[in-house]
Amino acid sequence: MLNKIDQQWLKSFHCVYENNSFKRAAEFLSLPTSNISRHIALLEDRLDIRLFDRTTRRVIATNAGEQLYFRTQPLLDKLNDALEEVTQHSHEVMGQLNVLMPDSPALAQAMVSFCTRYPSISLCCDTSISPKEDLLDGFDIILSFHRGKLEDNNWVAKEIKRWPSAVLASPKLIQAYPRLFQVTDLKYVPCINSFTALNGTPWVFKNAKGELITQKVRSSFKVNSGYLAKSGALAGLGFAILPTESCCHEINAGSLETVKMEYEPEDLVLYAFYTSRKHLAKKIPVFIEHLQHQANLDKST
Repeated sequence: MLNKIDQQWLKSFHCVYENNSFKRAAEFLSLPTSNISRHIALLEDRLDIRLFDRTTRRVIATNAGEQLYFRTQPLLDKLNDALEEVTQHSHEVMGQLNVLMPDSPALAQAMVSFCTRYPSISLCCDTSISPKEDLLDGFDIILSFHRGKLEDNNWVAKEIKRWPSAVLASPKLIQAYPRLFQVTDLKYVPCINSFTALNGTPWVFKNAKGELITQKVRSSFKVNSGYLAKSGALAGLGFAILPTESCCHEINAGSLETVKMEYEPEDLVLYAFYTSRKHLAKKIPVFIEHLQHQANLDKST
């Protein structure tokens, strides 16, 4: 049977399986998408079994596809390791990079500097706020801000930068309410929240042991921008959790004050999400490393 199977068919099969996409597999292998489709079709014909269920939006392995991948993966890994021991391949940072990210001036500058440094990159960037889950497959990397535990999904998460945060408010608003000591007190005061609060997402705090504590708050000022949240806090529209790094000037000037509570807010973290742990085009880890070295990333915008 082995002599009837072209190794390139298996290579294309593994790449499609690990990327859940014929298009991304073609980009990684530097082949036309039609070649990848033909390799899979020939492999399915030779094995007389369907390996993938295909729709217009996604590719899902069948039970037979799952079995073939996990049975052949160790063999191909050993072969690949043996080849890498005798030769080293360098891959140029090139090709189209599809990124979904918040509309942030600091992130925009990081994108520009990356493309300037690597002129062979063709950038396609989308700043949609809440794209539908079934439309995420076309992106190489998704940049997103989070607090607390991430939801389980098939994406690999890489931390880019972390911002310690605090509960902040204008002096006028703090005087209008009794002193807040416990996070449960936040239920009774106006707060500034993000759009995710529409789905019931609470504020996230951490205790001395690092354990997470969540608290729902009431809000009539929901925004998707750190700049808007800070502006609302300065105007006395509500208490807000904001990165202290982006509010140093306002805190020093006394226009915003830190509200000390029994728990500290969880850090705000910028993550880069990508879909594949293996067969990763070099443009992705190089882009992530570039973001991690951008010291000017600031959540205030």
